[in-house]
Amino acid sequence: MRGGARRQHREEEEESAFVSMTDMTVSFLFIIMILLAFFASQFNPEETVLKSDYDKALATIELQKVFIAQKDQTIADQTSQIEELLKRIAELELRLVEAEKIDPLEVYIGQTASERRNILERLRDQLLQEFPDLNVVISAENDALRFQGDGLFASGSSALRDQRTVMVVQRIAARLNEILPCYTLGPLSAWDTGCNPNGVIIEAVQIEGHTDSTGADISNLWLSTERANTTYAEMVGNQPNLVSHQNYREQPVLSVAGYGKMRPIADNDTSEGRSTNRRIDLRIIMFTPGSSEEIERIREELQAGVGLESP
Repeated sequence: MRGGARRQHREEEEESAFVSMTDMTVSFLFIIMILLAFFASQFNPEETVLKSDYDKALATIELQKVFIAQKDQTIADQTSQIEELLKRIAELELRLVEAEKIDPLEVYIGQTASERRNILERLRDQLLQEFPDLNVVISAENDALRFQGDGLFASGSSALRDQRTVMVVQRIAARLNEILPCYTLGPLSAWDTGCNPNGVIIEAVQIEGHTDSTGADISNLWLSTERANTTYAEMVGNQPNLVSHQNYREQPVLSVAGYGKMRPIADNDTSEGRSTNRRIDLRIIMFTPGSSEEIERIREELQAGVGLESP
């Protein structure tokens, strides 16, 4: 009796467990069906594409990615180039600023050239006031007063032509002696900012003799030198103080040179050209300092009236 009761109880438990598993399985299947129904409701046939179209779209996207990567690299390269160009521009701008800075030495050299032109114009104008028909011009290089032709000397002669030419040379000496103290050192130096505002100094006043090409070279050299010597002697004889004007090295500024036919300014094949080449040049050579620091030294010595070798 007891054995039968235990068997009946075990069968009831097994039946209860089977019912529970069946309910769970049914519930699970029911949930799956609900999910399938939900996904089915979300499905839109119009939004589907063929695999071939999908593959093409994917390939296009990949190509676009490559293109964008290439463009990014191009932009990076060009950005680098722009940075290099900007750096180069900055360097050039700096150089331009440096180039635009005023160089005192360059300015001073320009002032010496301008002042020399002023001296030559003063001499020329003063001489033409006294001798209106005098054949005197300023050289094309603006560095010499040029007495052209046979005005001072007869052909083949080293003697001044006549008393009038003697007077011309004497007036040249007198006018030069008035001008030089403001541009030279030595015992007669008389510099001030009124006559020489830039503080320039004359290195040499050279009396140069020139001939045409007629005759032997040695003869022409001798003749040109003798003419320069004659002019020098007449000038110093009339104005002895001319030899006292000194340059930066305490040397007399007045000197002579003879060039014969070696420095023509016209064609020797014509009579007019040969006449032009027979001349006396009064050349003014300005001192050129070697550095901007030397400019102040020159001005100080002009003010003191001493030369380079003075204590």
